[in-house]
Amino acid sequence: MNIVLVEPEIPPNTGNVARLCAATNTVLHLIEPFGFKLDDTQLKRAGMDYWQHVKWHRWPNWNAFEKQPSGSARLWFIESGGPKLYSEVKFSAGDYLVFGRETAGLPKSLLEKNRERWLRIPMFNPKSRSLNLSNCAALVLFEALRQQGFHGEI
Repeated sequence: MNIVLVEPEIPPNTGNVARLCAATNTVLHLIEPFGFKLDDTQLKRAGMDYWQHVKWHRWPNWNAFEKQPSGSARLWFIESGGPKLYSEVKFSAGDYLVFGRETAGLPKSLLEKNRERWLRIPMFNPKSRSLNLSNCAALVLFEALRQQGFHGEI
């Protein structure tokens, strides 16, 4: 599996996602610009000593990244307002779970262009605007891994 963070802004969220990726053997893709420096103390603290176990790639922008996925791998865009729940689709091992900036989400133009792969996580309290990015990544990733039978479990 692959997790993609488009223009992440909050270092602890990215660190937590990196830790998640290390624990699940998931590839992490970070797309610039970032709202922090990669040597940020909070980023390192949240990722703990797991960074050495993370397979990750840094991309200068969306256009550079978008050329990368090949074969049958699909990009799934997780953002509020999506026409399907994340639990309604069948994920494959090489798929990419794409998450946007903490303050702005994914660009609407990107979502509209990929409407058939735009997924949402249900929210039950209308006064809640959003969930934490690292929580969303974990929730959707573990559903994808569950569907695949948790291959590689120790």
